[in-house]
Amino acid sequence: MRSASSKRETAADKGSSANALRANHLRREVKTALELAVASMGPTEMVDRLAIAAGLLEALAEFPPDAAPVVATAPRALAMADEALKAWRAWEAKPGRKGVV
Repeated sequence: MRSASSKRETAADKGSSANALRANHLRREVKTALELAVASMGPTEMVDRLAIAAGLLEALAEFPPDAAPVVATAPRALAMADEALKAWRAWEAKPGRKGVV
């Protein structure tokens, strides 16, 4: 039978795994959005925000998930990526944008 502390470690490991999976998915999604935004000549500010988010997430992916730079920077990087994707989706959904790329 497992001790309470090992059960907590397992739950923490699962949480860490879920966060890493979310970050990996978000990194790929931002990278794709950046490529599409560049190809469709999107607004410079939006492209820049996507590029910053993509670069930061790419850099963080090179570190172990529990490394100090990841722990310190990941929450801000994920928030930046979410905001950049939100702007991309809003721009992409504008009338007249369907099928353009």
